[in-house]
Amino acid sequence: MPQDCTAVDSVAGLTRALDGGVRSIRIVGTLRGLTGLTLPSGVILTGGVLEFDSGGVILTRDNELRDVTVHTAVTEIAIGNDRTVGDFGVLALHGVSTRGQVLLEARGAVRGGHIEIDGLTVAAADTRKRTTMSSGYGVRAKQGAVTIWNRQEDPSAVLTARLRGLAVGTADEPVRGSGVMVGALRSDGQGGRMLVSALSTGDIYTDGGIASGTADLISGGVFVLGGAQVGTVVNEGSVTTYGPNDMVLDNWGSVLRWIVQAPVTSFGPSGIGFVNFGDIDDLQMRAPIVTHGTGARGFNLYEGTIGRACFEAITTHGDGAVGFEVTKKMGRLSIIGDLHTHGGRALSLVRGVQTELEAVALSIKPGGGIDTVDIGGQLISEGRGVAAVEIGGTLGRLDVAGGISALGDGADAVHVLFGERFDLADTEIHARHGKPLSYAATG
Repeated sequence: MPQDCTAVDSVAGLTRALDGGVRSIRIVGTLRGLTGLTLPSGVILTGGVLEFDSGGVILTRDNELRDVTVHTAVTEIAIGNDRTVGDFGVLALHGVSTRGQVLLEARGAVRGGHIEIDGLTVAAADTRKRTTMSSGYGVRAKQGAVTIWNRQEDPSAVLTARLRGLAVGTADEPVRGSGVMVGALRSDGQGGRMLVSALSTGDIYTDGGIASGTADLISGGVFVLGGAQVGTVVNEGSVTTYGPNDMVLDNWGSVLRWIVQAPVTSFGPSGIGFVNFGDIDDLQMRAPIVTHGTGARGFNLYEGTIGRACFEAITTHGDGAVGFEVTKKMGRLSIIGDLHTHGGRALSLVRGVQTELEAVALSIKPGGGIDTVDIGGQLISEGRGVAAVEIGGTLGRLDVAGGISALGDGADAVHVLFGERFDLADTEIHARHGKPLSYAATG
């Protein structure tokens, strides 16, 4: 804390300090009844609690909040930034807690700046009524309790960030809307850019509040949007979603390395564990993915690329809940434990369309492909007539140490579409019902 820091214990004292040009202010206790607070350039606030009847803290340029708690209505913006400043310099949050959204953005006159966060907890927020959303791939994505984004159309407008220790919601009070959202407004990456050296998260709990069956609206627990280039994403805490169309982890951007160290869990219909439309060089899922809802798939590679991917285990429980699905080509897939689906056939959200799917454990769609698949445990489907493996694209090698089991009536262990062939010499196959290998007449 700077030696010339001025302590204040009242709203009037805070106002006098700001009007008097004080640059470092320590809040003592709780200041209540605030109706919006704009920090002049260079001002640092430390300690204490700020309680707002309306509005929140607006940062301008080179501001810092350290060990500050900000409370406002959960539908309000607890911490935002001034849109009239061309470059906001460095906006820093250290050990900050809020009730209400944290929204830092390049919008209006803002064309540049750096955001530094080290410890941010949003205990509660509700962004369901925010009308501005990023859109792409047939859907719109709800804003996050923490939203760091570049809304400029000009590619020369660039925000940079280092974001560490972001936690959102609780199991008893998940935030409404998305959790952590980082990137740009345009999903095609042609607008303003967001360059993030590192993003790390603690525990994340969200419920997007989307009506079941909605086709064009999603939310995400941790969401990297288009226009984002991220060095490393690390999910140090668990990420849990509860509502329909709540993606647990979703990537539309470019990530060099994404590491998951704690469980990834969804409970709502079409609440997918991990969805990828962007580019990931190295994906390391060191904790299990478990989904419970109808159409709640484990992992999808829809667009973009994945170089190498390693998973602890994937389990889905709902009808239409595919375990691992690719529609694009990828390199090596490793699953240390089991890949296990329990459901049958049902509707699931696919690219903005409710589509009927079977809960196949490993599905390689036409146009998709995997060079090598290594599974250390079992590969199991349990649904009636649901294959454990469905191949409509290309597969270089499949090695399942624990064997392949299709446990449902009339189910094939491996179902090959469009006359594809692959080498099963190193694969042990177990199929309780049906032929171990069948060929569809479609295509």
